[in-house]
Amino acid sequence: MNPDDYNSHGMLRLPLWFWTILILQARTWLLFVMASASRQQGSDLLKLFYPDPQSFWRGIILGLPPALIFLLSGRRYLWPRLWKGAYWLLLAGMFVTFSLQGLGLWQSIDPPSLIDLVLALLDATALAYWLLSRRLRACFDTGQHLPES
Repeated sequence: MNPDDYNSHGMLRLPLWFWTILILQARTWLLFVMASASRQQGSDLLKLFYPDPQSFWRGIILGLPPALIFLLSGRRYLWPRLWKGAYWLLLAGMFVTFSLQGLGLWQSIDPPSLIDLVLALLDATALAYWLLSRRLRACFDTGQHLPES
């Protein structure tokens, strides 16, 4: 690996896809923040994407680990064991999210909306990247530091 691939603490820089996956997994939190910022249309915005309040709360709960890991990512050198466990926590969260989406699409009486299909496809792609990217896996390995010269 190139020395430019490491940050000032000697840890591998997180790839752009990591941040994209965090945003995708914390999408309910982002929508909640946007709805809170637009006070008048906020409840209409939430009802548009989450007509069922139960799915909103499920999204909030499943989006909590990615939101917390986003906050932890800037200080991952301080808590390396916690950071290493974050890989598995996000993997489990992505698997649960994708499974619940698949179950919801399968049990739905109505034909699935385009948004549901696109989100399921994006979640499947994120899960595949998470499992197959050696670079991303190396970012969570606490032993990956820049060699001292």
